[in-house]
Amino acid sequence: MPDEPTYRIRALHTEDTVTVYQAYRPEIGEPAARTGRFPGAWKRDRMTWIKPSFLWMMYRCGWGAKEGQETVLAVEIRRDGFEWALRNACLSHYQRGLHPDQATWKRQLRQAPARVQWDPERDLHLAALPYRSLQLGLAGEAAARYADEWTVAISDVTPLAHEIHGHVRRGEVEAAARLLPEERAYPAGEELLGHLMA
Repeated sequence: MPDEPTYRIRALHTEDTVTVYQAYRPEIGEPAARTGRFPGAWKRDRMTWIKPSFLWMMYRCGWGAKEGQETVLAVEIRRDGFEWALRNACLSHYQRGLHPDQATWKRQLRQAPARVQWDPERDLHLAALPYRSLQLGLAGEAAARYADEWTVAISDVTPLAHEIHGHVRRGEVEAAARLLPEERAYPAGEELLGHLMA
């Protein structure tokens, strides 16, 4: 996609929700998908990273084959919550020209309940593409809101991940592509992303 901007949120979204992906060990992922809520074993005091890009999640979890990431979850969350996190996020690395100085950036990072990383988006072979995909880290208040207020539904998409991967392994790229979630540009302008684009 030559016209893709370097920084853009691409996601499966509706008028009210946006779908993000995470991968967990089965003891967490399976009860989360069954009940639609994260179980007690889910650590609220740790930063949790959510990813709107299905293929970036596949890259991270190895199609659900990496240890501790065997259960891939699609978590549908409220758009107002997602946007609150973006508004209150800090870029995870110092960027000259975006931050006044390193000390200011470090202070913002410490205080922010969310942080953003932009990593190369991936294709079906999990090779890096020339544009970037959002990762959103939630801690403290943001993690609590994610679990208790923003989450609308949790689905286990591990079988889908394995099915797509099977097509890719057999060289059936078109069949694999047809199964991908329909991610499109998320309407996030300067107000949401201006302070997060390197």
